[in-house]
Amino acid sequence: QVQLVESGGGLVQAGGSLRLSCAVSGNIFSINAMGWYRQAPGKQRELVAAIVRGGSTNYTDSVKGRFTISGDNAKNTVYLQMNSLKPEDTAVYYCNLVLRGGNAYWGQGTQVTVSS
Repeated sequence: QVQLVESGGGLVQAGGSLRLSCAVSGNIFSINAMGWYRQAPGKQRELVAAIVRGGSTNYTDSVKGRFTISGDNAKNTVYLQMNSLKPEDTAVYYCNLVLRGGNAYWGQGTQVTVSS
């Protein structure tokens, strides 16, 4: 059984920073990709950042230059460093894992609130 647990969310003023963590447990033999998604009230869930096999990263345009996704294989953890936060970044952030076999897993989310 695979489990993802997000942490690091909270309340921060515009211009501040937060670092989200996603801890993965279970028997993981091969990973295709991991990513961070977010969902604001009344809006669809959107991809924020992803890291794929080989180390390539992708970001949605609105966070380029401000957010950085990274992983620590020894700790089985993926991170999202968020700098220069804006009120429009307010959302529940979800961690996503896709294994090589195609199975996908989701965390339960962590709330990020950015005040103006």
